[in-house]
Amino acid sequence: MMKKIFLVLLISVFCISNAQQRPKLVVGIVVDQMKMDYLYRFSNDFSDNGFKRLMANGYTFQNMHFNYLPTYTAPGHASIYTGATPSLNGIIANSWFNRSLGKQVYCTSDDSVNGLGEGTSEEGMMSPKNLQTTTITDELRLETNFAGKVIGMSLKDRGAILPAGHFANWAFWFSKSGAFISSTFYGTELPNWVNNFNQEKRYLPYLTKDWNLLKPIATYNESLPDDNPYEGKLYNVPAPVFPYHLKDMYEKNNPGIIKSTPFGNDLLAEFAMTAIENEALGKDEITDFLTVSFSSTDYIGHTLGARSMELQDTYLRLDETIAKLLYYLDKKVGKDNYLLFLTADHAGADNANFLKDNKYKVNNVQPKEFVSQLKTFSNTSFGEDFILNYSNFNLFLNKELINKKGLTFETVKQTFKDYLMSLDHVKNVFSKEDIISTNGNDYFVKSISNGFDPKQSGDLVVLDKPGYVEYGTTGTEHGSPYSYDTHVPLIFYGWHIKHGESFAKKEITQIAPTIAQKIKVAFPNGTEANVLLEVLDSK
Repeated sequence: MMKKIFLVLLISVFCISNAQQRPKLVVGIVVDQMKMDYLYRFSNDFSDNGFKRLMANGYTFQNMHFNYLPTYTAPGHASIYTGATPSLNGIIANSWFNRSLGKQVYCTSDDSVNGLGEGTSEEGMMSPKNLQTTTITDELRLETNFAGKVIGMSLKDRGAILPAGHFANWAFWFSKSGAFISSTFYGTELPNWVNNFNQEKRYLPYLTKDWNLLKPIATYNESLPDDNPYEGKLYNVPAPVFPYHLKDMYEKNNPGIIKSTPFGNDLLAEFAMTAIENEALGKDEITDFLTVSFSSTDYIGHTLGARSMELQDTYLRLDETIAKLLYYLDKKVGKDNYLLFLTADHAGADNANFLKDNKYKVNNVQPKEFVSQLKTFSNTSFGEDFILNYSNFNLFLNKELINKKGLTFETVKQTFKDYLMSLDHVKNVFSKEDIISTNGNDYFVKSISNGFDPKQSGDLVVLDKPGYVEYGTTGTEHGSPYSYDTHVPLIFYGWHIKHGESFAKKEITQIAPTIAQKIKVAFPNGTEANVLLEVLDSK
């Protein structure tokens, strides 16, 4: 009898030990356009249950950076989850010029698939086909012989699709119709729970009320006045001031306006919790992975800027949303059963006019005017417009036309390089040869190299001076390799994560291989496999 009891105990200990090799659920949270600075700036106004809870009980990397140009949404999500830079994962921008097609291509567009759900055909024709490397979510699927579920979601298609990878069960994104949609890449019809969620029109309660400040106006002393010259107007409202009459904005537009309010984040969190419940994520011993990308912060930041009350209010509300999501995970999955990380896909610059008005000699560069300027220079210098495209800091020249004119490509390219170097906002210009031959000693050249794909990128890459922004006069943009665009939060929390913090500089491509080591799956196939040792020590 004693032998049987001992055997049962031994088997139980073995099962428990084996189960502890991986958490039941991994949750990856990306906050679109979140600067590390916001965790400091708004700290006094956060509750104890959201961002502060993560920092107080998790491990915070205070000095995490993106390590490439351009720092945009699609490359950000791809690099976080692949552990590789755009030079290898192939997602070199949100959209980029394809020389062979002679047009822009979108990062997740795929005309071989159709949309599922209530959206336009273009909204649904999406997949991860342009992603050239595997993700940590892919490796989990492979390691569990496809038994572990992977679901990605965001208001943006690219924020859902790229983190979920090639083998995901589902990726869902928000349509202008007010529904979460997907594509036939993932299945033949939406799950019933998604249809039910959409039929309930969960967005309506948010769009039938005004957006007012969450807290007394005195709380917002970290921001500029409510109406200032550096703010744009959401959906052409008369003035960028509280309250925002969302019902009027909705009736004049469509449910998609919720993306440009903090309530887009609330809606996504509702959808995430519904997915956890209906897909039984974290319910068994086989690890699942949920990726959630909050996009409203980016829409609001672009339009209203990094120092608007609207943005601060969005983060105060997101803090409450994070708190609700953590509480739900505690209840449904168990405090010790999930591993969560929170980071951002890029940060964001201060408005250039705001800096200039405060005596910093910088300026905004109007993209259309800049392209027009380049075309004028080309016509004046060569009698022809040799500009195929300028986007994402990449200049594409028309090689065929240059050859037809009897000119050498290298001579024309050098002429453009010399001209660009004469412009006030340009710090440096790099050719493909400059980038490929870099020895890696120059940080900014290395950043450009990390974002450069010889088969997809341009003939010249422009590095603007710090503080200059290629954007309009209001709101903000991102994309540069400077710290205001690269410095983002990273917090690990939950399963086998000890409390602590690091001030050593880290790179965003360390996240995916660290998770691979933490949950004992293979590395994504494009990563350099540099890991964050600080969170690999168990409690």
